[in-house]
Amino acid sequence: MEKNKRIYTDMLRCEAETLRAGESVLLCGTVYTARDAAHGRIFSLLDQNQPLPFDLNGAVIYYAGPTPQKPDGQIGSFGPTTSARMDVFTPRLLDLGLVGMIGKGNRNDEVIAAIKRNRAVYFCAGGGFGALISRSIVKMEEIAFFDLGCESVKRLEVKDFPLIVAVDADGNNIFQRD
Repeated sequence: MEKNKRIYTDMLRCEAETLRAGESVLLCGTVYTARDAAHGRIFSLLDQNQPLPFDLNGAVIYYAGPTPQKPDGQIGSFGPTTSARMDVFTPRLLDLGLVGMIGKGNRNDEVIAAIKRNRAVYFCAGGGFGALISRSIVKMEEIAFFDLGCESVKRLEVKDFPLIVAVDADGNNIFQRD
């Protein structure tokens, strides 16, 4: 059985060129969470030339929001949300330096074109595996839009986060059928 490729977020800009659609990887490093409401606020900040809660250059965004923490302090289930809900935002963020996204489901043609143009990558996390995914999160810090609750922006440190390359830097897409 082939071993999953371990990749690090701080090297993803270079690694993206080597990843292929359908490949299994283990992601390590810093990942930011943002869903619909947070993306709207990020766009408002961009439109007003205000600083963002994190540097987009080389960043990876996970489209997710956790369930509440357990009483013992452990992170709750942390599964992906449907990525297509962020498609309206994604090309601009990729053009501003975003290098990776994590979610579930297919992306539209504009997003795939932006992935190719920016030599980025889109990963899928296993829908329904939120409890398993949470085991890969070694640290979580809420950093922006605290009033959004589970949809606030969080900085995660992940280790061996299991993912599948869904769309690679060449635009190959696991959701396309011949």
